[in-house]
Amino acid sequence: MSQRGVWQLQKLTVSYCNWGGSSRGIRAFMESQLAAFKESNPQLEVVTELNRGQHPFLKGAYKNKNERVVSVMNMSPEDVLLCATRLRNSLGRKVVKLKTRHVTKHPSVQGTWTIDLQI
Repeated sequence: MSQRGVWQLQKLTVSYCNWGGSSRGIRAFMESQLAAFKESNPQLEVVTELNRGQHPFLKGAYKNKNERVVSVMNMSPEDVLLCATRLRNSLGRKVVKLKTRHVTKHPSVQGTWTIDLQI
């Protein structure tokens, strides 16, 4: 995803095994759809990496120095393309868990309203 017109994903690393059964989908993705994905994303550096005997994964390196790794083990080529597109569209931020169910600037003194009010 672009933030202020700048794409955040800098580098996408495609790691696979050339003989493993769990890498079948990513090998088919590389043969059929990776070239079109590279052409449609010229701002992105796509690197393929051969790791024999290891399960396949996609690794995204972002401008804010964060990395995301997504396992694509036993996925179809369409699912691998979907994972690569999701990595491209994300900002690379860490997921932050909210402390409360709702966020407000002026919290109620009486508490939050619920329908399960027991009188």
